[in-house]
Amino acid sequence: MDRQGELSIIRAAYAKQILAAARVDNARLGSAFSTIRREDFLGPGPWPILRRFFRDYVPTPDTDPVYLYTDDLIGILRERRINNGQPSLHAHLIHQASPAAGEHVVHIGTGTGYYTAILAHLVGPSGRVSGIEYEPELAARAKANFAGAPNVEIVEGDGALVPFVEADVIYVNAGCTRPAESWLDRLADGGRLILPMTSDQGFSAKSPERVASTGAVFRIERRGGEYLAYWISPVAIFPCAGSRDEASERALAEAFAKGGWQKVTRLYRDQEIAEERCWLRGPGWCLSYS
Repeated sequence: MDRQGELSIIRAAYAKQILAAARVDNARLGSAFSTIRREDFLGPGPWPILRRFFRDYVPTPDTDPVYLYTDDLIGILRERRINNGQPSLHAHLIHQASPAAGEHVVHIGTGTGYYTAILAHLVGPSGRVSGIEYEPELAARAKANFAGAPNVEIVEGDGALVPFVEADVIYVNAGCTRPAESWLDRLADGGRLILPMTSDQGFSAKSPERVASTGAVFRIERRGGEYLAYWISPVAIFPCAGSRDEASERALAEAFAKGGWQKVTRLYRDQEIAEERCWLRGPGWCLSYS
């Protein structure tokens, strides 16, 4: 068997392990993880893998891509601690987003494009993915990685401000303290927004207990003028440049301190919702218990 045949077997095993870790039974998603080559999006090896035991990056012994097919974060801007994220977390979140063939996905925080490519695989040639990346170096690398791809467009800019047409899925890969108005406005009827919300400690949290009390991912689904919401995961993730401010960071930290984010059921816009029903309130919106 040639080397590429061996790597195909390794990727298939990796996909099974990742979906098992995410507790996801999704054949289409498994196919995407076994098909998309992670090494194509991470630059030349050796690669810096974030080893939690050492609390630092450890380079792979050599340039063999086999080292990339584990449930680990890989540094893509090591000096900024920006990573290609944990595969099992993304498997869980992408499963919750449920991108379907033919849909339009907007990926906020596309990085160098590995998970963008998985999303593109899921929507297929009849769908499309718009990737938005704030960091110029990462945006340039993503553009190069998708050169010639007919159903992927990469744009450099602030994901809260870059305009895009109506989306069936908005997949945010950075920690916010509020949903951008443009995301809610441009979410199609029936569309799903995957929204990580983190306090100012939400990127540096180390222990699982600390992660759970500083970051939460919500799935927001639009139904006409209503937005259903529910908690789907704890999270520690790099902050989103365009959807944070000090006032909303304080409000979010207070909301985490009082607990109850698992009980959220709705996102309301421009409505007077009683304080006792609000888990988190922002200007013109709130995440509510009912």
